[in-house]
Amino acid sequence: MDGNPLLRLRARGQSVWLDDVHRRMLTDGTLARLIETDGLCGLTSHPALFARAIMTHAEYRPAVAELLPKVARGRELYEAIALDDIRRAADAFRPIYLGTEGGDGFVSLGVSPHLAHDAAGTVAEARRLWARLERDNAMIQVPGTTAAFPAVRGLIAEGVSVQVTLLFSPERYRQAAEAYLAGLEQRVQRGADVRGVASVAGFLVSRIDTLVDRLLDEHAGQGRGEARALRGRCATALAAKAYDLYREILESERWRALARRGARPQRLLWACTSTEDARYGDVKYVEELIAADTAITLPLETLAAYRDHGKAGAGLAPWREEAARVTRELRTLGIDLQSVVRQLEEEGARRLADPFDRLQRWLEGQGK
Repeated sequence: MDGNPLLRLRARGQSVWLDDVHRRMLTDGTLARLIETDGLCGLTSHPALFARAIMTHAEYRPAVAELLPKVARGRELYEAIALDDIRRAADAFRPIYLGTEGGDGFVSLGVSPHLAHDAAGTVAEARRLWARLERDNAMIQVPGTTAAFPAVRGLIAEGVSVQVTLLFSPERYRQAAEAYLAGLEQRVQRGADVRGVASVAGFLVSRIDTLVDRLLDEHAGQGRGEARALRGRCATALAAKAYDLYREILESERWRALARRGARPQRLLWACTSTEDARYGDVKYVEELIAADTAITLPLETLAAYRDHGKAGAGLAPWREEAARVTRELRTLGIDLQSVVRQLEEEGARRLADPFDRLQRWLEGQGK
């Protein structure tokens, strides 16, 4: 195992999570083997994963047949199946959770993607899912939209652990971090314990480059040849800026006051790490985003690729100096990163909602 590149990431202070879940891996020993041999420390889920798994894996058919007469809607059927899978995954990671004293070993389940702009609805659904999960190493996944940040703050204040997702910029990460800190401070004011409350901030990388590269190609086609040199550089540059903000927070007296009470940092979780442009290689983001005190969630294909030929080089360190230049040159070309972020947020919510709705219709159709 010493030669496993994934274990070398762990030695660098980075936790490797799996961006996948389906019942077969939970029952045939696959997840247990990945934890044992690759050092997996957590797992993320989202509606597209569950839609693909439930609609294509035969292992779900008995559960669907059993639950159909007992539920009124496809949404209830989906939740029953997803909750069961996430509980099983949480139990698989529980030894890591206990061994790290609550520092790792988490699994996540998301609220409805239709609640991305509904803070009150997000809080209500997150409370309900948290109560039904009954696992202290679970996290409720909440979209990182401006409207939802009050929900993050409120849930943390109540002691619900949260994975913030759909973050595409350092500014949005700052808002997620602010919501986490404010939620912990509310717990302190109430006299509640901040130990045991956890959060990660999911920063999605490959989608940033996919969109920005398309804009750069348009500029290159208009005679701006310098645009080509910036392809594939925006996402990691923005991630480096977010990481610098994270380090600043850890050095602040505001955070130290919470840490003295036993609070844990809200780590950055690098997500959407598969490479969408084949020209970049299949482990580009894994190699570029190596950084201490972070987590990275990988789909199975990327996990296998990094295990096979990944290299643990300089990681994010050189990008922290490069980030300002990259973002400055993008602005010089006229690429508005705020517009990019808005578009990605809108697309991200839709990319979660569409498979979520498709799965509900499919499940309801099984009873006809």
